[in-house]
Amino acid sequence: MSVDKSLKGGGRLSRSRNVLKRSERIEKLIEQDKWVDDQSPYGLPKVRVYKVATGKKKKKKTEDEDE
Repeated sequence: MSVDKSLKGGGRLSRSRNVLKRSERIEKLIEQDKWVDDQSPYGLPKVRVYKVATGKKKKKKTEDEDE
């Protein structure tokens, strides 16, 4: 049985994930100034994860195509 190409290695860690580890969520909250040092690490608020969209490359037109 073969492994699906989406499950293979390569750029696994470079993709955006929609679930963060607790430590990553705390880091995001600190960046947003929503973290208090006395706060419990349990029951953290949700943190929005932005996906990085890659744009398609445009083809360069040559002089022959312009005419």
